Amino acid sequence: RYKYSTRYLAIKLLEMDKDTEEFVNTLPNAKEVMETRDREAVRIKEEVKEDSETAIMNAKYGFINGALKEAEYETGDKQDTYQTTHVIDKIITNKYLGFPLFFLLLYVMFQVTFSIGQYPMDWIDAGVGMLGDWISTNIPEGPLKAMLVDGIIGGVGAVIVFLPQILILYAFISFMEDSGYMARAAFIMDKLMHKMGLHGKSFIPLIMGFGCNVPAIMATRTIESRRSRLITMLILPFMSCSARLPIYIMITSTFFALKYRSVIMISLYAIGIIMAIIMSRLFSKWLVKSEDVPFVMELPPYRFPTAKAIMRHTWEKGKQYLKKMGGIILVASIIIWALGYFPHNDDLTMQQQQEQSYIGRIGKTVEPVFRPQGFDWKLSVGLISGVGAKEIVASTMGVLYSGDETVADDSEADNAKYEYLYKKMSADGVTPLIAFCYLLFVLLYFPCLATIVAIKNESGSWKWALFTAFYTTAVAWFVSAAVYQIGLLFT
Repeated sequence: RYKYSTRYLAIKLLEMDKDTEEFVNTLPNAKEVMETRDREAVRIKEEVKEDSETAIMNAKYGFINGALKEAEYETGDKQDTYQTTHVIDKIITNKYLGFPLFFLLLYVMFQVTFSIGQYPMDWIDAGVGMLGDWISTNIPEGPLKAMLVDGIIGGVGAVIVFLPQILILYAFISFMEDSGYMARAAFIMDKLMHKMGLHGKSFIPLIMGFGCNVPAIMATRTIESRRSRLITMLILPFMSCSARLPIYIMITSTFFALKYRSVIMISLYAIGIIMAIIMSRLFSKWLVKSEDVPFVMELPPYRFPTAKAIMRHTWEKGKQYLKKMGGIILVASIIIWALGYFPHNDDLTMQQQQEQSYIGRIGKTVEPVFRPQGFDWKLSVGLISGVGAKEIVASTMGVLYSGDETVADDSEADNAKYEYLYKKMSADGVTPLIAFCYLLFVLLYFPCLATIVAIKNESGSWKWALFTAFYTTAVAWFVSAAVYQIGLLFT
């Protein structure tokens, strides 16, 4: 390790370089290293349908291709191995067509996610409902029954039903990454961001941020420039991670017609990107000043991903989501239920019980802070619970809006889940304008605790972590309040 870069050795081993193999064979752990190399070489061949030596050669040519693109070098018409890639890139990375195609792809992705994902989502929702009905029928009244039905099933069930749509979204992202398009998307954004004060390697973490902010924060360690690394970490929370997706789907499906849902979703992603651009420009000008390091974006050749590779990547993400369901979401749902159940009084109505409970008192205390956005105490409590993990916002709403018999009889109609939620939230005065402002707040405010800790670890200081928590929440408050107050003028 003191003599050679381990990254260099890994690449040379995957290239089957004889000199490197001879050197590694002199090491005490040579057998373990070579077995690992052979295993990863087999995995690469399974996923990209070419041997590891060819895959690395293509990556090198991808770097050259990226350098030529950065220099706006025009390739000739002579036929070569990457002629097809050059032809496709003339369209996809075109300065006029690149952005429209990128947002068109996002629109198609969300439209398919909503339409196809609705069917398995309805099946899971029906299964969760049947389980709740069975528990309601076979377990006597009391705290245990209330915890199972309103706490665990109401909270975890409100989030787990979105698993099919999240898997579809991950499948799309996996396809874009493996096909080579994701690098082009980063290249397209690079040209804009370069003018706004951020560019280079920062785009890889930013793209990763759409999956999860934590590994994206960790990925910033590959950025040589401390200036770019810090700015990237500071604006990463504005990238809509998948943890926010259950909230987006829940609110958009409840308050907006099917034909508008994809537009609302894209607008949220676009607003996050726009805010990241604005803040990166401000930070680069006023907060973090130093010279940046130039970087060439690698543009690998296009390839059609294998179904096995996409399924593997999608399942890995889905498994992480399910683990979270059985961990932090389950615990948080029980805590939210307990705060809403105690102190308990059977003589009170559901509304009265919630308002006089511990969670009702907490909500009433913080409600004035969110009055400029039009949020009531239930929505306010949801935002507070999302500090731990964003999915908890959806599970909190599932707990707070569950168990009302006055509207449950209508649940056999189409889209009964959202009709039920719409009736409950509308009765509390929530309008589509308030719902959209709520989505804006969720998009922009305090990232989860895991992200804050990751920023502290990668920046080496609590100063930047706490600054991120404060400024993102302030931005969310001002933006959502402004949209709500301006929206009132037109309604």
